Amino acid sequence: MLRTDFHPFPELATGRLFLRRITLDDSGEIFFLRSDEIVLQFINKEPATTIKEAEDFIKRINDDIDAGEVIMWAISLRDHPGKLIGTICFWRLQKENYRAEIGYVLHPGFWQKGIMKEAILKVIEYGFTEMRLHSIEARINPNNNASAAILKSIGFVQEAYFKEDFFFQDTFFDTAVYSMHQ
Repeated sequence: MLRTDFHPFPELATGRLFLRRITLDDSGEIFFLRSDEIVLQFINKEPATTIKEAEDFIKRINDDIDAGEVIMWAISLRDHPGKLIGTICFWRLQKENYRAEIGYVLHPGFWQKGIMKEAILKVIEYGFTEMRLHSIEARINPNNNASAAILKSIGFVQEAYFKEDFFFQDTFFDTAVYSMHQ
């Protein structure tokens, strides 16, 4: 059976990164990631407008982690573990199918440094070995060339392409679905 008991919370480390549970101390960074137009350019979500929205998001995520419905890590540098620079998660868990969707976001000041690739590799290792996932999917805006390049470089393959399947701000957007199987 798919393992979704995240107690104790699984902290993960790589050569440069420390992946830990998000706390209310991260509210300012979460607010930035959920409100910055550059960060949100391919995410198609309404931007956060208050710190309280970020705090509510953190509380909701932690409740969902406790319920085994999602797992989200704060991405931080090992030499600055208290400073969140991004997030990475498994969500939309399909327990009966041993499948989950990976999602991630990174502060633009850390783009093009290999950080997200390093985080994704560690998290998919955890997903396959500890959670016992059979497959992981990533749903992205097809115009997000950087995300597509990272996924392909890791071994994800494009599994589907949905035309105009996402409606946001009076516009229909396409979705590309990438996947990796154990």
